Amino acid sequence: MKTILLSLALALPFAHPLAALAHGNEPHAAKPANAPISTERHPWGMQGDPRHATRTIRVTMRDTMRFEPARFEFKRGETVTFVVHNAGKVMHEFVIGTEAELVAHAEAMKKHPDMEHDEPYMAHVPPGKTQRLTWRFTEPGEFLAGCLVAGHWDAGMRAAITVKE
Repeated sequence: MKTILLSLALALPFAHPLAALAHGNEPHAAKPANAPISTERHPWGMQGDPRHATRTIRVTMRDTMRFEPARFEFKRGETVTFVVHNAGKVMHEFVIGTEAELVAHAEAMKKHPDMEHDEPYMAHVPPGKTQRLTWRFTEPGEFLAGCLVAGHWDAGMRAAITVKE
């Protein structure tokens, strides 16, 4: 019985839907600028059309394992473009999701640090570079943005996202 439970515990992070999405063994790749807008819905929203963004928010990622700003508040239905800049000397990410999704993904990243990211709620930004991410917050709730590079989440690199009715 212990062997079965241990096997299930070890397999769980890889059975998790977020861990399985858009990850391979290739190095992280930037999303093509002309990629179609996804209609896939998540509990934290869906990809937004940059032409419909009501706000643009600059986010700075630092090697101190912090986002600036570290808290965001939106209204349900709001479309926002994040301009995510890596001011550090190491790779950082800005990944939007629920706490459970991000925790599972952070654990998977520890085991597979070179997983490919190409989901619309993820920006994987090399040092000194900037990426844009447009997101539509379709559901009210408490969500997070986090850096899931191995060890960064554990060091506290996350930001709170509140979506109000």
